[in-house]
Amino acid sequence: MRRVAPALKRPGARVLDICCGTGDLVLALQRSSGGPVLGSDFCHPMLLAAREKVGRRSAAAALFESDALQLPVRDGSLDLLTVAFGFRNLANYAAGLAEMRRVLRPGGMAAILEFTQPPNAAFAAVYHFYSRRILPWIGGALSGSRDAYTYLPESVRKFPRAPELAEDMRRAGFSDVEFEYFTGGIVALHLGRVG
Repeated sequence: MRRVAPALKRPGARVLDICCGTGDLVLALQRSSGGPVLGSDFCHPMLLAAREKVGRRSAAAALFESDALQLPVRDGSLDLLTVAFGFRNLANYAAGLAEMRRVLRPGGMAAILEFTQPPNAAFAAVYHFYSRRILPWIGGALSGSRDAYTYLPESVRKFPRAPELAEDMRRAGFSDVEFEYFTGGIVALHLGRVG
């Protein structure tokens, strides 16, 4: 939260978490901002789970069903737009970035937390072996569904590396684009601002 705190602390900040899933980030953003937070997802069952979770916590959050590529939000109306581990699943990354840029007001910020390829070659080799060979076997044995654990490493492999995503954000019109690796480089947080 500290990296997005300046946007969250703006008076009357308008915040949207897209691909919100079961609402965990919506709740965290709401706790940090103190104001209402919006959350959207196009997966109806996920949104139902998020509504239940938000309702149990009596949080000031409004959730709506929407495709992240066509948000029902006015141009330049948000201070912060976040997405955690959902951007990778968009059908078109360039269109997703353009839509994020469209709804942010001047001075607004986009924050994308997503899996990525580790920059360290030795660690990357170990991680790839684990994620492609071990994780699907363990996940399949525990859940009975190996497919879900095969999808993740394949989707990460196809996703742009962190420096490439940063460049894609610049091309979409974001300024002051930066990224930071976490968890040994298997996750990256990208930040971009609207000038």
